[in-house]
Amino acid sequence: GKTHLSIAIGLKAIQAGYTVCFERVATLIKLLKMVDIQRKAAFRVNRILKADLIIIDEIGYTPIERKEANLFFNLISELYEKASVIITSNKRFDEWAEMMGDEVMTVAMLDRLLHHSKVFNLSGKSFRIQKEEED
Repeated sequence: GKTHLSIAIGLKAIQAGYTVCFERVATLIKLLKMVDIQRKAAFRVNRILKADLIIIDEIGYTPIERKEANLFFNLISELYEKASVIITSNKRFDEWAEMMGDEVMTVAMLDRLLHHSKVFNLSGKSFRIQKEEED
């Protein structure tokens, strides 16, 4: 569903000559936490910051601590109006403040994410469950 669609858009962007980075939010937050102490993490974060399209997958599937949410907010602020961002989530926007642990920061982050954006709400059965039922 959501991840499949975001990857398809990413592949089209690559075919059109754009640079694309794909990270699951848990991996991305781990990188952001290690950027000051690990050269490899700094390299990957720098690559993300230079990409034309950044796909951040699975926001809301695992809890995010407040410090991690602040790191994520700083990344979104850095990318704002510099790169295109695709985010997949199983959470509605009105659930993000609880997930991030800070309503003011979440509103500011969503303001940056939703400005110039197109939101797609996907509904229906999970592709994996539907495929399992067909088999």
